[in-house]
Amino acid sequence: SLSIYIYIYILAILFSPEMSGVWIFKNGVVRLVENPGAESVDGGRQGSNSRRKVLVHVASNEVMTSYANLERKLSSLGWERYYDDPDLLQFHKRSTVHLISLPKDFNKFKSMHMYDIVVKNRNVFEVRDM
Repeated sequence: SLSIYIYIYILAILFSPEMSGVWIFKNGVVRLVENPGAESVDGGRQGSNSRRKVLVHVASNEVMTSYANLERKLSSLGWERYYDDPDLLQFHKRSTVHLISLPKDFNKFKSMHMYDIVVKNRNVFEVRDM
């Protein structure tokens, strides 16, 4: 839906490694979550029983366990790596205005980044509970 595209667009504009939180778009409102580890993307509190999310390439059923694997899949879909920001991994697809920005450290690759990839690559990736 259009609201997902607006959410991702706002995240792409506002997400920066210098920020001390994560921008969340929910119910037409954008807000900064200061401690993103304490709150999930949907606004609910994460407890010790929360499930870990994984990004899965649908055709191969492969879980993306590293940026090397993810970059291979994105490259095969026409995404090109940008090297402008040393703190981020960024990918752009020439045929679109889309930009995928990911934290340099794979351990900081969170569900909001996964959903950004899913929205920009319909029917190619899924986010699943592990």
